[in-house]
Amino acid sequence: MKKMTLALAALVGLAATGVQAQTYPTRPVTMIVPFAAGGPTDVIARIVSDHMSRTLGQQIVIENVAGAGGTTGITRAAQSQPDGYTIMMGHMGTHGAAPALYPNLKYDPTKDFAPIGLAAGTPILIVAKKDFPANDLKGFLDYMKANGEKVNMAHAGVGSVSHSTGIFFNSVIKAKPTMVAYRGTGPALNDLMANTVDFMTDQIVNVAPQIQGGNIKAFAIATAQRSPALPNVPTTKEAGLEGYEVSAWNAMFAPKGTPPEIVKKLNDALVKALDDENTKKRLLDLGGVLPTGAERSPEALQKLVESEVARWTPVLKAAGATAE
Repeated sequence: MKKMTLALAALVGLAATGVQAQTYPTRPVTMIVPFAAGGPTDVIARIVSDHMSRTLGQQIVIENVAGAGGTTGITRAAQSQPDGYTIMMGHMGTHGAAPALYPNLKYDPTKDFAPIGLAAGTPILIVAKKDFPANDLKGFLDYMKANGEKVNMAHAGVGSVSHSTGIFFNSVIKAKPTMVAYRGTGPALNDLMANTVDFMTDQIVNVAPQIQGGNIKAFAIATAQRSPALPNVPTTKEAGLEGYEVSAWNAMFAPKGTPPEIVKKLNDALVKALDDENTKKRLLDLGGVLPTGAERSPEALQKLVESEVARWTPVLKAAGATAE
């Protein structure tokens, strides 16, 4: 009798989950962005969620939870109820670099999430304050060699994209600038424009408008080809720097255990957003790289996360980078 009761309870639970997935969402969905408002992850989240809200019939509310290179917000999101009403926008830092930098990280990027889908690729640029005493990458590298630790490098916190790609950049050029941490690339960029800090490596989505407006300098883009959004900015290889090619990415995740039917609804909404002409234009104008059809599935995102953890762990450990 007891076994029958347990079996019946399990069936009722499965039925309830199925009904929930069919009617989902019946109220607004919270998307945690683990950085301050105005940064690249925040910008991409707001662009895609705007269209997704219309598809889902419920508003996606952005909640910025900054701190510890994005890991504070991701930890909170990972521990949320797996019902589809709390999701998150993670990226290369939170789901690729963080395990190497945070020995006591409270989540495993490869095991503790239900991947939803890749939102956008974001090439990295080497940028500096507009009155920096160098006008090209060669001049910048010469200045770095001569001035070393006197140069200040801004980043969005240990484990963020700007931090990880900055550590990688410093290891390639063999420099040790003074690192200045912020609670997001939005505040870091504000100080760069105010000439408070000297330079940073950051995602194109964050810096393209400021480069176009002449508020900061761009020395190079760390990709094999130039970006259509910034056609006058040379690649690192064109500018004379070998060995520094890197792009970041932003992607949506749900807590582990979120029903597959709900994950599929969210993925479908994301794919529709990426196919929308206005959404595409907004992302492309900022220099974002749209994922191909094969790159948009939850399965593809899972493989990307696994490959990124494997890629960044040896790079950051070799550089001696840690949050402790």
